[in-house]
Amino acid sequence: MKSEVSAVTRVVDKNKGIDKGKGVTWAVSVSEKDSFSSTKAAPFSRWKKGIAVTDFVLRLGAIGAAMGSAVTMGTNEEQLPFFTQFLQFHAQWSDFPVFQFFVFANGVISGYAILSLPFSYVCIVQPHAVRPRLLLMTFDTLGTQVMMGLISVAAAGAAAIVYVGHNGSQDANWMAFCQGFTNFCQAASEAVVLSFVAAAFFLCLVPLSALALKSN
Repeated sequence: MKSEVSAVTRVVDKNKGIDKGKGVTWAVSVSEKDSFSSTKAAPFSRWKKGIAVTDFVLRLGAIGAAMGSAVTMGTNEEQLPFFTQFLQFHAQWSDFPVFQFFVFANGVISGYAILSLPFSYVCIVQPHAVRPRLLLMTFDTLGTQVMMGLISVAAAGAAAIVYVGHNGSQDANWMAFCQGFTNFCQAASEAVVLSFVAAAFFLCLVPLSALALKSN
């Protein structure tokens, strides 16, 4: 009886050893397969995340440039130290309708870029998600065209005023008032440059979104 029990025990142990061996072999094969697939997908995942991070940085740059341009122009004024009883030499951005439109346009562009930041952040957290990227590209395709037109018109108009202020016009008998209001014209020139920088950032967003969507 004892011999029969010991024989049965050896058979069970042997079967367990075979099952364990099969289990170990199956686990090793799955582990190797997962390791191969993860190694293959790692560069692609880093590429997608790199595009998303670049998109986020471009939007931050556009926000900084547009807001800096609006603040620089919106606080721009200069008063000359000399004046008479009936005449005061004072220049302020609100005296020029073109500069008023310039500040408004850069403020709108800053708001649009701020509203698009959460979608860009989702694309960083989930680089393989198609729906947020598609939604972001749709907004960029439609909204960026409007924003580019808005900021281009505003920056071009302000640049024309700054140019006339620096150089004047002999044909129109316009004097170069920037010879007196040096600080005012310098600040206006800086605001125009920042506005064109923001336009350049926006110009890069649509192709980048299309590239990220195509990679999916």
